[in-house]
Amino acid sequence: MTLAPGLRSQLLIMVEREDTAQKVGSGDVPVLATPRLLTFAEMATVQAVRPHLAPGQSTVGTRVELEHLAPSPLGAHVQFTAELTQVDGKRLIFAFEARGKDRVVGRGTIERVVVDRAAFMERATTR
Repeated sequence: MTLAPGLRSQLLIMVEREDTAQKVGSGDVPVLATPRLLTFAEMATVQAVRPHLAPGQSTVGTRVELEHLAPSPLGAHVQFTAELTQVDGKRLIFAFEARGKDRVVGRGTIERVVVDRAAFMERATTR
């Protein structure tokens, strides 16, 4: 495992109907839903570290701080950037930012933990 601060990933999305607050049930307006903003931010964190994990390892989310600062309507492009800022054993801290055409749409931190995928799934299915 070669995880070190500075690993980065970017993800560009276009807001589609499936991504809206109306569609996911988190509101009644046709803009990027906060749960989808978080999903895309987490996708960027996963992409940042995936190539650096040992075979059989994965990461799971454990904590999130999120500010959803501006709406993104249908068809808007949003760029997500995630950077690994801290490594504390198996605990990983990421900073992320989501930017629209001319403004910051969201930002925050995501904590993930490195796990052995098989052991994690064993615990998840035996409870």
